[in-house]
Amino acid sequence: MIRILGIDPGYAIMGWGVIEKNGNSFKPVAYGSLTTDKDMPMPERLKSLYAGLMEIMAEYQPEEMSIEELYFNDNAKTAIFVGQARGVAILAGINSGLRIYEYTPLQIKMNITGFGRADKKQIQFMVKTMLGLKEVPKPDDTADAIAAAICHGRNGDAKKKLFEMK
Repeated sequence: MIRILGIDPGYAIMGWGVIEKNGNSFKPVAYGSLTTDKDMPMPERLKSLYAGLMEIMAEYQPEEMSIEELYFNDNAKTAIFVGQARGVAILAGINSGLRIYEYTPLQIKMNITGFGRADKKQIQFMVKTMLGLKEVPKPDDTADAIAAAICHGRNGDAKKKLFEMK
């Protein structure tokens, strides 16, 4: 059995989900999102995200982390902020001794739905179904984080290791 923390990086909302993989089955452990106030200075937002992630990692003791690679369309400022939040998540994982892996949004969608251009509703439906949940995890960022964790758990030998402390 292995415990995996999935992260959907964001600075306003960071989705997270912890699952247990046992053989070919997955069980939800806990999931949710960390939020920051838009009126907080960016360093304070990052500090808040880091503290929240450290609490989650201490409480649920994952061994591995799966984090979505940065993807952005047009807004470079938003991409920079999301990249900073992603860096904070990676730092929290490293400081907690996790093995860290990353996947593109396309890889996650393909793994979860079989379709690389799947929309949010399809991802949410599959996360709910695969984990036997009564409701779709909210907000969307939480479902995306769980999808990243499931993707990692299902990826077998094709895992792309990002970081591991020795």
